[in-house]
Amino acid sequence: MSDDKLVIFDTTLRDGEQSPGIALTPSEKLLIAQQLEKLKVDVIEAGFAASSPGDWEGVNLIAKNIKNSTIASLARCHPDDIEQAWEAIKVAKDSRIHVFTSTSQIHMEHMLRKTKEEVLNDTKESVKYAKKLCENIEFSAQDATRTDKDFLIEVLKVAVEEGATTINVPDTVGYATPQDYLDLLTTVYDEVKGGNEDVIISPHCHNDLGLAVANSLTAITAGARQIEGAINGIGERAGNTSTEEIIMAVKTRQDQFGVEIKAETQEIFETSRLVSKLTGYPVQYNKAVVGKNAFSHESGIHQHGYLRNTTTYEIMSPDSVGQEAKIILGKHSGRAGFKDALDKLEINLDDDAFNNAFDTFKKIADRKGEIVENELRAIVGQVETKNNAAKLISVSVNSKDAFASASVTLKVDDEEVTEEATGDGMIHAAFTAVKTILKSDATLIDYRVESITKGADATAEIVTIINDGHLMKQGRAVSTDVVQGSVESFLNALNK
Repeated sequence: MSDDKLVIFDTTLRDGEQSPGIALTPSEKLLIAQQLEKLKVDVIEAGFAASSPGDWEGVNLIAKNIKNSTIASLARCHPDDIEQAWEAIKVAKDSRIHVFTSTSQIHMEHMLRKTKEEVLNDTKESVKYAKKLCENIEFSAQDATRTDKDFLIEVLKVAVEEGATTINVPDTVGYATPQDYLDLLTTVYDEVKGGNEDVIISPHCHNDLGLAVANSLTAITAGARQIEGAINGIGERAGNTSTEEIIMAVKTRQDQFGVEIKAETQEIFETSRLVSKLTGYPVQYNKAVVGKNAFSHESGIHQHGYLRNTTTYEIMSPDSVGQEAKIILGKHSGRAGFKDALDKLEINLDDDAFNNAFDTFKKIADRKGEIVENELRAIVGQVETKNNAAKLISVSVNSKDAFASASVTLKVDDEEVTEEATGDGMIHAAFTAVKTILKSDATLIDYRVESITKGADATAEIVTIINDGHLMKQGRAVSTDVVQGSVESFLNALNK
C-alpha cells in the first residue's frame, strides 16, 4: 500500500450497532451499506456474523450486494466464529476476516480467564486458520492501550507472521490521550510493521474522554494508514471515532496530514441523516460537519463577515459535505444579516421602514430563538406603513373575575403619557387607555389573532380593523405577547 493513501474503515454496522437500543434489520443494514458505498468508504465492517442468525443474514446480504467496498466481518479467536464470518462474506467481491482477542491484563484475567501464553497461541492459530480461508486478514488486540507494551508487540508480531495484513491497535475504552497514542503507535510502527509494505497499522478509538477523533488523527502522524470509525460517532458507551469528522479533517488539513482518501464527501450529510433515521439516534445540533448548526451563523459580527466572504467563518464549504449554509435570524443578528434575509425574500424597504422593521425584529428576537420566514414577512407587513405619531412604551394588564384593568404608556410627540382604564377584558381595557391618551373615538370593527409559528414561544400576527372618522383602517403587529401585540396593532391602525 502507498504511504500517501488512507483507508477509511467504517464500523457503523458493527460497533455502531452495539449502541444501546439499536437493532437494525438486514434490509436496514443494506440501505446503510449502500449509502456507505456511495460515500466510497474503503472497508465496510458489516457485522459480527457469529453473534446471531440475524447478524449473519445482514452480513451476507451486504456481501452479495456491495461491489465497490471491501466487506469485513468480525470474529473471535474461535474456529466457529471464523468459519461463520467467512461463509457470510465469501460471496463479496472483496472480503476481509477481522479476528480479535483481548490482550490487557484486566481483560485476560477477568474476561478471557487466559494466560499470556494462551492468548499468544489463540492469536497464532486463529490468524493462521483465517488466512487459509481469506487473503485479507485484520487482527485486533482489544484494549491495546491498557496492555503491557512488550506483550502487545509480541502478540502483533505473531499476527503478522501468520499473515495478518492489517494490525489494529484499539483504544477500546477510550483511555488514551493523543501523546499516549502517538508513543504507542510509533512503537508498533517501528517494531511490527517496519519496512513491510504489506502491513497496515490502524487505530480504533472510543470517545470516553472525548478524544477519539484527536487520537485517530494523531495515529496518522505515527504512520497509521487506516482509520476506523462510525457515522455520527455512534457506538459502545460514548461512541466511536466519527467517520465523517476524520474524512473532513484529512481533507481540510492536507497541509498537516498529507494523505489521500477517496471519499465522496458530498454524500456525508445524507449518510448521517440515513443512519440517524434508521438507528433512532439524533445528531446533536452542534456536532461537527453534520450537525444542524455546523454551518449556521447567528451572531451579527459573524454574519457580517460571512456575507462579505464565506471563508471568514467557514473552513470548509457546506456543499462539500452535502449541507447548506444558514443565516439564522435571532437576538444576536445584526443589520447585515437582517438585510440579507429581506433580500432573499425580494423585499425592498426605504431607510425608515427598514429601521422600524429591524427594531421590531430585535424586540421579538429577544423573546424567542430563531425568526423564520413567515414571521419576517409579518414584521415587514406591520411596519411598512407605520409612522411614529404614537409609540408604545409599556402595557400592563390585570384581570380578576369579570373585572379587567390596563395601564398603557405611549410616547406622543416626544412625551411619555400614561393612562389607566378598565374594560370588559384585558384587550378592551388596553384599547380604551390608548384611545384616552390619543383622544380618539375610533371604533373597533374587527380583531384577529393568527399564530405564525407553533410551540410555547409561538409568534402571533394580530390584525385590527377600525373605523376612525368614517375611515376604515387596518393595523398589524407581530409579537409573542398577545396583549402587547394587540396594542401595537391598534396603534398601527390609528397612526395611519
